[in-house]
Amino acid sequence: MAIVVNKPLPEFEANATGGIKVSNTSHLGQILILYFYPKDNTPGCTTEAMQFRDKYKDFVKAGAAVFGVSRDNMKSHDDFKAKLELPFELIADTEEKMCHMFGVVKNKIMYGKKVKGIERSTFLVGPDGILLQEWRGLKVPGHVDEVLKAVKSIKALKKAA
Repeated sequence: MAIVVNKPLPEFEANATGGIKVSNTSHLGQILILYFYPKDNTPGCTTEAMQFRDKYKDFVKAGAAVFGVSRDNMKSHDDFKAKLELPFELIADTEEKMCHMFGVVKNKIMYGKKVKGIERSTFLVGPDGILLQEWRGLKVPGHVDEVLKAVKSIKALKKAA
């Protein structure tokens, strides 16, 4: 089942670091940020994780939970999280269930060979479980600030309502 903006997330359940289970209903009442990235310990992914880390308190203050998602296994995630001192959990989508559901698995050309890779993408889910915004095929510079701005605008709308 594919995801659609302005529709509820389809059912899913995934394991994250810290022994946490994340599902389509686990964070109702909270804004949920799911950012998909290709691989732990690669330059772009490290930069992106550090930027989410550095703005994490601002996300929490705005009522958001942040989760990084990749196909890496739990051991790789635990090491990556410890190395970068990430305050948020990482989801190990080793079977690519979430990656396929969110449509982030893409064919890429790497060193002249066709490979399946993860397209760097971020999804913003409202407190009611509705997908509000998506960023696909994004570039790291400035992206985390853009996501934070979107989260803050949701919080402002809720206050105004």
